[in-house]
Amino acid sequence: MTATPPFRIMLTMRIHPGREAEFERTWLNIGDVVTSHPANLGQWLVRSEEESSTYYIVSDWVDEAKFREFERSDRHLKHRQALHPLRASGSMVTGSVLTHLCGAAATAPVAAVG
Repeated sequence: MTATPPFRIMLTMRIHPGREAEFERTWLNIGDVVTSHPANLGQWLVRSEEESSTYYIVSDWVDEAKFREFERSDRHLKHRQALHPLRASGSMVTGSVLTHLCGAAATAPVAAVG
């Protein structure tokens, strides 16, 4: 039996200039709203090297249906409300992970730097 590929969410968020540190703290403080959901496989926060107020958020889910269930939940609404005042604009794209190739240097997940 073939496993269902993870469903991936990729967000681009542009934060109001000068509020980047506040955004990073807030995202980290409320991140468990997402990661504690039984269908979440993990999430990542990436800051753009080219645009200091632009962030990319990636999260993987067991499937699209479970993500959409979370997306409509009260817990997600509270999560969005905490981040919304910091956000100048944003966009979302979705997809199914087709394959994952581990690189030679991949020995353990990258830990949060703080």
